[in-house]
Amino acid sequence: MTEPDATLEGLLRLHAPQVLGALVRRYGHFDLAEDAVQEALLAAAGQWPKRGVPTNPRGWLIRVASRRLTDLLRSEEARRRREQTAAARTPRDAFTTPPPGESRAPSEDDTLTLLFLCCHPELSPAAQIALTLRAVGGLTTAEIARALLVPEATMAQRISRAKQKVRGVHFRQPGPDDRDQRLAAVLQVLYLIFNEGYTATSGSALRRADLAREAIRLTRSVRRLLPRDGAVTGLLALMLLTDARGPARTGPHGELIPLHEQDRSRWDRTAVAEGVRLVEEALSQPPVGPYQLQAAIAALHDEAPRADDTDWPQILALYDLLVRCAPEPMAELGRVVAVAMVRGPEAGLVELGRLEDALKGHYRLDAVRAHLLETAGDSAGARAAYQAAALGTGSLPEARYLRMRAARLAR
Repeated sequence: MTEPDATLEGLLRLHAPQVLGALVRRYGHFDLAEDAVQEALLAAAGQWPKRGVPTNPRGWLIRVASRRLTDLLRSEEARRRREQTAAARTPRDAFTTPPPGESRAPSEDDTLTLLFLCCHPELSPAAQIALTLRAVGGLTTAEIARALLVPEATMAQRISRAKQKVRGVHFRQPGPDDRDQRLAAVLQVLYLIFNEGYTATSGSALRRADLAREAIRLTRSVRRLLPRDGAVTGLLALMLLTDARGPARTGPHGELIPLHEQDRSRWDRTAVAEGVRLVEEALSQPPVGPYQLQAAIAALHDEAPRADDTDWPQILALYDLLVRCAPEPMAELGRVVAVAMVRGPEAGLVELGRLEDALKGHYRLDAVRAHLLETAGDSAGARAAYQAAALGTGSLPEARYLRMRAARLAR
C-alpha cells in the first residue's frame, strides 16, 4: 500500500464511526445506516484518490451516506411510513455540502454516544463487545472472531442479532445509572480495540496505529465523563504506557522487535510520564481492578532504564493479584513469563502446562513455550514450538519473527 492510500484509509477509519453515529442519531435504523456508511466509504475510496479529499470529508460522507440510506428506506416494505419519518427528521440542508471548515455534526461526540448505544443493557456482554468492535472500532467480522477466540460464523450471527436488537433505540447519551451499568462492557471494548491496533491479529502490518489512537481518544472521552473512576483511569494509563513503546516495536523494514531488545530511547517519554501519573491516581481510586493492575505492570516495564533493570519480583506480585481478581487466560500467560523471569524457565514451563486446556491451539501459548524452552537450552523443542506458533498467527510480522527464531536454532 502506498503512503497516500494508507493516509486515506486512516482518514476513512477515523470518520466512519462518526458518520454512522450521525446517521443513527438522525434516522435510526442502525443496520441500514451501517450499510449506507459502508457504501459511502467505498465511494470515497474510489473518488477521493482521483478528485482529491473534500475540504470537509465527514460532511461529504454524511451527505452520501444519507442519500444511500434514504434509498434503502424507500425499498423497505413500510416504505411510505419510513419515508415520512425520515423526512421529518431530516434537516432542510441535509443534502447540501457545508461550507469549507464547517461541520453539521453536533457539539457532542456522536462516536461516544454510539459506543454507549452498542453497549445497551438489552444486549448480552458478548454481543455488546462484538457490535462495538464492528461499528466503532471498524474491525471486520473475522478480526473480531480472532480477538474473541470464537468461530467467524458464530461472530457474524452474533453481530447480526445485536443490530436487530438496537433498532429503534433512541440515540442519546445514557443517564448516570444506565451509564454505570454499561461501563464494564464499554471499557472491555475499548481495551480490545486498542489491542487490535497495537498488535494487529492479521495483515502485513504489526500495528494499526489509527485504531490504537482512536481507542485512546475514546477512553479520554469516557474519563471526562467519569474522572474519578479508577477503572477508566487505569485503562487510559495502560493504553498510554503500552502505546509509548510503539516507535521501538518495529525495525526499518517493519519487523517485530521484542520488548527486551527495544531501544528504550525511542519510547515516548511524554506518554510514559502521563501514564505513570495516571497509574498513581488510579491506584488511589478503589476498588483496584484488572486495568489498574495491568497499568502498574506496564509502568514497571516503562520505568526500567534497561531490560535487565526490570523489577520482575514486583511484576510477579502484581500478576498474582491480577489472576486472583480476573482469572483470564492471557493474564495467566503473562504471569507464566514473570514466573520464569523470577524462578527460572523450568518453573515457567510447569505453570504453562496448567494453561494447556484454556489456550489450546492459541499461538501465544506456543510462542511462550518456545521462549521458555530456548532459555532452558532445549533447542529442538523450542524450534518446533516457534514453528507451531508461526503457523497459528495471522500477523505476517509476528509469523516472520517466529520463523526467524526457529531458523536461528536450526544452525
